[in-house]
Amino acid sequence: MYYSEINTNIKNGDSMLITIIRTVILYVFVILAVRLMGKRQLSDLQPSELVVTLLIADLASLPMENTDKPLVSGIIPTLILVACEILVSVIMMKNSRFRKMICGSPVMVIENGKILRNKMSDLRLTTEDLCVQLRQLGVFSIEDIEYCIVETNGKLSVLQKPQKRNPTAEDLKIEIDDEGLEAVVINDGEYLTGSMSINNTNKKEIKKILDKEKTDLKDVFIMTYNKKGDYNIIKK
Repeated sequence: MYYSEINTNIKNGDSMLITIIRTVILYVFVILAVRLMGKRQLSDLQPSELVVTLLIADLASLPMENTDKPLVSGIIPTLILVACEILVSVIMMKNSRFRKMICGSPVMVIENGKILRNKMSDLRLTTEDLCVQLRQLGVFSIEDIEYCIVETNGKLSVLQKPQKRNPTAEDLKIEIDDEGLEAVVINDGEYLTGSMSINNTNKKEIKKILDKEKTDLKDVFIMTYNKKGDYNIIKK
């Protein structure tokens, strides 16, 4: 009886270890698979991409839950789905008709300041839903809108009426120097060489700034730098 319990505990331990290893392998594999499909947020996914993402998640969960199933039962279908998605993406890039068939087309719901109710009905978009999305874009009055388009991913693109748009420096006839992109060149005590190349700088130049500020690299939480040479240091 005593030895039977020991054997049972050993088997349970082995089973748990196998489950953990399989889960880690599938976790890494799914990340690589999604990475192959491109960089998009969930809200930016096209219909075909969303379907593939959901299917991959479902397929990966099967070998995790049932250790009797081989790993390939989740890996092979996932690879096929990723290959299909990449193929569909390539075809959509080459053929606009195919892209329209898969993703649909943008739909204008406000034109010349007038709401197109028939277009909203086709999209099953209520005025409440429209107002919510407009407020999230910082537009609180429909009367301020000249054009509003529902994109293929469901997001809104809005062009306000001329008198409601923020004036640009060009409108005000003001010349502004290009300071370039402010990039993070040090993060948590580590140099980010990729960000440095954006503004044509290097470790040597950043080190000079740190010496000037009498600050050690290990004491820097975040340091930003732009093409003009302006920088900001936030210590730990």
